[in-house]
Amino acid sequence: MKNETIDIAIVGGGVSGVYSAWKLKQKYPTKKIVVFEGWDHIGGRLLSVKAPHIPDMVAELGGMRILENAQPLIVALIKELNKQLPKDNQIELYDFPVDEPQNIAYLRGVYLRLSDFATEPNKVPYNLTFLEKGGSPGGIIVNAIEQIVPGITNPKLTEDERRLMAQNASFAGEPLYKQGFWNVLYRVISGEAYQFGIDAGGYNSTLSNWNAADAIPWFLTDFGIVPEYKGFKNGFQQVPKSLADFFVQMGGEVRINTKLDGFVVVDNKFHLSIKGEIVIADSLVLAMPRRSLNLLAPTCPPLQQIQTLIDSVTPRPLFKLFTTYNTPWWLAAGYTDAKTGTFVPVEAGRSVTDLPVRQTYYWPKDNGQPATSGEAMLLASYDDGNNIGFWDGLRPQRTQAWKQGLAHPKIDNAFLGDAKENKEDLDWYEYTAPVKMVTEVARQLQLMHGLSHTPIVNNAAFRDWGEDPFGGGWNSWNIGVKSWEVKENITHPIKDLQLYICGEAYSDAQGWVEGALQTADIMLSKFK
Repeated sequence: MKNETIDIAIVGGGVSGVYSAWKLKQKYPTKKIVVFEGWDHIGGRLLSVKAPHIPDMVAELGGMRILENAQPLIVALIKELNKQLPKDNQIELYDFPVDEPQNIAYLRGVYLRLSDFATEPNKVPYNLTFLEKGGSPGGIIVNAIEQIVPGITNPKLTEDERRLMAQNASFAGEPLYKQGFWNVLYRVISGEAYQFGIDAGGYNSTLSNWNAADAIPWFLTDFGIVPEYKGFKNGFQQVPKSLADFFVQMGGEVRINTKLDGFVVVDNKFHLSIKGEIVIADSLVLAMPRRSLNLLAPTCPPLQQIQTLIDSVTPRPLFKLFTTYNTPWWLAAGYTDAKTGTFVPVEAGRSVTDLPVRQTYYWPKDNGQPATSGEAMLLASYDDGNNIGFWDGLRPQRTQAWKQGLAHPKIDNAFLGDAKENKEDLDWYEYTAPVKMVTEVARQLQLMHGLSHTPIVNNAAFRDWGEDPFGGGWNSWNIGVKSWEVKENITHPIKDLQLYICGEAYSDAQGWVEGALQTADIMLSKFK
């Protein structure tokens, strides 16, 4: 069989891949550009699905929001796409609430409201110091950061100014980039405050021991400002899908379920092995997570040359489980205001716990309004770090699906809930959760909300982003790495070879689509 020859091969159909394809096709309209996606959908770690019988909600099994006041690249991209999209298919945003004061914090067996952190500090079951009491989990960490890098929390500073301060900073006589975030935090706050920051903050890996010079400005972007989160009416996946559609309309080609098995370089051209055939490309863009690059490296000599660059970040697992119900039962978990006698429901944002479910979001309708009646949905569990391991005993073995050539784990004992004959029409059912997992989540939600009964789950879907080929939901810079150098070098790592790399992993905005766009723009500026 004759080998296929193309001009530019882009491997990876996530945001950085299809964005790069769209941009390159505009610059080189006559070149043959093909996007190869090994999985079964465009979007990578953006995965938006509709739940059965709930047409006005979109579950985000992957990325779910943006920081509108701190992420200019994604904001500008949405504006640009909306200029080209028809009026009835615009990318629409809504306000995405997080920490509502009436919501629950169930910590160390104690029921609190999020407002209690400030108003009832003696109820908080952590042995905090006098200076730490009364602070929110994020506020305590921000105060610690100010002690580590004085002046960095000044609200007048720009994102770039804060990042430069951290890169040039030293702490206790040693450059900050050579130290771990956990290590430096432990020098300025108590161990109880650190644990409070993890338990009540909802995340483990954000405060783990990654590069302090990167962790500090990253943390301040998310928690050190007044965040303005935005969700997506039609799901975040609409962004990469729109990019892919425009790319195809311009004459580009997208091929899903086309896993790259390896490549070699012959006469400065790339010979890609894809589904038993060879595709020859003049230029190769790897728009992939770090774990995907590691999986490729054994069969790709050029990647073995740059293994140190690839290994400069660590993948961090993330897990999401959505559940649906006949009614939004969580409304009753509110309280009666003592001053006004008014009942304040729990209806939006999230509640937190140190149980393995960690964070529960009361999912909004696609217009951003809370569900107050009828069938409704929870992001029942959103967790990371070591908590992912809890679910391993309640699900198929991780990483096996990709080795078997499957996009998703095969669930033999799936929770099909009230599945009807039309289940094939819903992507939701591709990600159905195991019965054991759903039973355990329901039990923890009952405990977390102080209920006398377990709410009946209609349907459940999950994604564990620690599975191959992703390896994690986000990536963090390793201690001792000069990220500002690596992010430039890895985008075009081998001189005189048209090999390029981009993606969230090697950016200043790890874990965000903003990071994927940032590295793509750096790569595109070097593309020849």
